[in-house]
Amino acid sequence: MNVKVLFDVAELPFSLAAVRDGVKTLEITARDGVLTVSVPYDYKETPLRLQSEIRLQDRVEVVLMPHRIELYVGGVLMDEERPTGTRLFAPEGAFSPAGVASVSCISVMEPTEEPSVLGEIENAEGWYPGNGVFVGDCMPYRRDDEFHVLYLKDRHHHMSKWGLGAHQWEHISTKDFRTWSIHPMAVPITEPWEGSICTGSWVRHEGKEYLYYTIRQVDGSKACIRRSVSLDGYHFEKDPSFGFTLSDKYVGRSARDPKVIKDDQGIYHMLLTTALAKEGKGCLAHCISHDMETWTECDQPLYVAPNEDYPECPDYFFYGGKYYLMFSFRGTAQYLLSDKPFEGFVSLEDPVIPCSMVPKCAPWQDKLVFVGYRLMGGYAGCMTFLSATADKDGWLIFETKE
Repeated sequence: MNVKVLFDVAELPFSLAAVRDGVKTLEITARDGVLTVSVPYDYKETPLRLQSEIRLQDRVEVVLMPHRIELYVGGVLMDEERPTGTRLFAPEGAFSPAGVASVSCISVMEPTEEPSVLGEIENAEGWYPGNGVFVGDCMPYRRDDEFHVLYLKDRHHHMSKWGLGAHQWEHISTKDFRTWSIHPMAVPITEPWEGSICTGSWVRHEGKEYLYYTIRQVDGSKACIRRSVSLDGYHFEKDPSFGFTLSDKYVGRSARDPKVIKDDQGIYHMLLTTALAKEGKGCLAHCISHDMETWTECDQPLYVAPNEDYPECPDYFFYGGKYYLMFSFRGTAQYLLSDKPFEGFVSLEDPVIPCSMVPKCAPWQDKLVFVGYRLMGGYAGCMTFLSATADKDGWLIFETKE
């Protein structure tokens, strides 16, 4: 049942609790200008906590759903969390209010489908949503005359949902790199067992748009490769019929960041960040498909790291007659180069892509545009861009920002 707890602040400080069978099932306190909402679940002894600044006469709304809790103050979303397990609070629990007007508990419905464009921003360089929301891993994609960026929405610097992250895919696009449209969330967390939607990629197939990703399981089991599908490129729906896991040759729970590429013969390739279970080395597993439905694991990974570090957020693209493979170690991206698809990659002495944290790439006009993020107080921060061309040998030439 979806429930909204609603009240107005009559005095500060205050303390409000819901009690059932002598146990606090919801606690809301305000002191020193900070509102704290504590919501217990049977998954962990530590409750999930949401916070916001608070003033007299503010209206407070706490929305409790099985897969999401939200805190609104004055009609503005100030904080949110993604729970798992069973919520202890129930509307029939007895409240013990002090310092607030009467408390209401009402049932609420999930929102209906949103319009394609929710708003606009000017200049995404250095941008982040604000109000406690930061930009995590970015996934650029060119769709006809639009440049899209999907990014991991982050609150609490990866510490949401008891440290699992609770990341979801947000979505913006532009036609001129000045004005950007904000679109509906592309991949939300919709089930309590979803710990976080990990980084992935976008690919078009037979008139439909596909987003591929893995979901971090709250129980630590193997990460399953999943997807969402769209007809218009703005409203995506999860495909419950699709999903597969890697073989036991790989560390299954670590599988993430699927990059899907269509080659010149119409075969689809998927690269996945993981590690070889026996050797203990990070690698990029390689799967292929002829129809995007059935995926076959190749005998060997496309790339094996020199040590246990994971090659994260892989990317692969063709530019200027060369094939590029890129990935990040501990947030810093590097690239390899080849004359052939999916083989023969070599590195130069300094292969680093200087675009802050875990950038990925998409073509735009005659250039490559890398999109990453700059750290702001922990994991995630603000969005950043870097353009590049290539010399006659294929080595990238990065433009200097003004």
